[in-house]
Amino acid sequence: MVRPNDEVEALLQEYADLVAVTGGDAFKARAYEKAARAIGGHPADVSRLDVAGLREIPGVGRSIAEKVVEYFRTGTVAAVEERRAEIPAGVRQLMTIPTLGPKKAMALYEDLRISSVGELTDAIRDERLRDLKGFGERTEENILHGIALMRQAGERILLSTATEAAEEIVAALSGIDGCENCAPAGSLRRVKETVGDIDVLVAADRSEPFMAALTGLPSTAEVIAHGRKKTSVRTVQGVQVDLRVVPPDSWGAALQYFTGSKAHNIRTRTIAVRMGLKLSEYGLFENEGGRRVASRSEDEVYARLGLPWIPPTLREDRGEIEAGLRGELPEVVTEADIKGDLHTHTDLTDGLAPLEEMVAAAAGRGYAYYAVTDHAPDMYMQRMTDAKMLAQREQVRSLDGAHGGMRLLHGSELNIGPDGEVDWPDDFLAGFDLCVASVHSHFGLGREAMTRRIVRACEHPHVHVIGHPTTRLIGRRPGIDADLDAVFAACARTGTALEINAQPDRLDLGDEDILRARSLGAKFAVDSDAHSLRHLDHIRYGIGLAQRGWLTPDDVINTWPLRRLRRFLRKGRSD
Repeated sequence: MVRPNDEVEALLQEYADLVAVTGGDAFKARAYEKAARAIGGHPADVSRLDVAGLREIPGVGRSIAEKVVEYFRTGTVAAVEERRAEIPAGVRQLMTIPTLGPKKAMALYEDLRISSVGELTDAIRDERLRDLKGFGERTEENILHGIALMRQAGERILLSTATEAAEEIVAALSGIDGCENCAPAGSLRRVKETVGDIDVLVAADRSEPFMAALTGLPSTAEVIAHGRKKTSVRTVQGVQVDLRVVPPDSWGAALQYFTGSKAHNIRTRTIAVRMGLKLSEYGLFENEGGRRVASRSEDEVYARLGLPWIPPTLREDRGEIEAGLRGELPEVVTEADIKGDLHTHTDLTDGLAPLEEMVAAAAGRGYAYYAVTDHAPDMYMQRMTDAKMLAQREQVRSLDGAHGGMRLLHGSELNIGPDGEVDWPDDFLAGFDLCVASVHSHFGLGREAMTRRIVRACEHPHVHVIGHPTTRLIGRRPGIDADLDAVFAACARTGTALEINAQPDRLDLGDEDILRARSLGAKFAVDSDAHSLRHLDHIRYGIGLAQRGWLTPDDVINTWPLRRLRRFLRKGRSD
């Protein structure tokens, strides 16, 4: 079910876009954007707050708070509806295209009367955009790519959205009498970065109570099919959920079968056939006589096939079967291995919580160390100064060890400029414990220039981690065009870690890039890039990606003890 906070965040962001595209006050648009982020990251349910309570959230003034209360009271906001009415519905659809944006969408309508994605596609193919100010051949290519991203995103949902929906359903079904096991399966269990639909399995002798419960959940908007073995519903978010109830003695075989992937299952079935067996969702059976030889647990099924249990995140037929047969499956990194988070933000820049609260929340997760890495001055909208950063450093030093002995690292997220330069001179950078360097602008540089830009940042003696290396935003912005293998090799050569950014709309690096980077000798940092207390929990999605990339704790620098991490952060310097 959609969090009320997320509903309001989307509404206020839409209003900010509408204000911008209708020529409204730019300051007002930015204020609504900031409030949207603040409410989205607020830990408490905003639907339970009154105007006074809402105004305690940083960035939320009286006018915005009143609109939020109005929304929960009436289901709509008059000011938003008025702005919507000023713009044709087709233009509002164009505004959602990644790489286009509200102002260009309005220009297309005003100059060419384009008001649908289909009309825009036709206009690009007829080369009718090239005479418009601010458009060109490269812009056309970017828009077409954005349309493709939008259509792809329309078919799949973010991992985080699917996870939260599945956890709610599993919790509800697990409490029903007769439930012996309940778990998600499919691509969600394999921690794919996007999910087409949600598969849930229940082990029980009777299916009817579970099927009825799923159709009656508050999050269920539509019943697609209701049967004894399988029920499918669509949630209020438009996500399809498929529930299957299997006998308890078939649980392991069913979980293995419905987890997939298809390619992995073909391999396991082939092994079964060679052994004179048949593998299905009901169990592993002898061909002659039909005796069932394994089914109650996945461990039992894999063992009968001569394999160790294979983590779901590895089940993609990318060598896991061969590694299992050789006894060489990696002991993949887990969330329990993480000793600290190396990329987080506070309200000094674009975070939502003050330093003290972020530190306390990190300590509550049992971390041994924790890094604060607010933005550097080249992110002009953050208005960072040397004095502000030095004052924060003093505050960090005063809190070091104050929460259960957790050690604090003071860092910064630097900006990789077009030529590979970063914020601040070397003598200032030398005062940080670590620096994450990321691309935040000039996404359209050519391949050679982009590659050279990032490699140069890797070579900087005070850059320790390359943040969200491809800069992608899933469904909204493609990754940069760079020779990533050259970047990965540079990271290995210079002792610079590659970040696995766990923000759900980034998940950057992706698993295939992680596999290549690992083969080239790179090390990694799995970070939350938290901008609020709630975001610290996102690190679990980064762990899922790390597992899909076959990473072990030795590959991930923030699983290491602090002493070893500090040696890595010296980047070979003897000073």
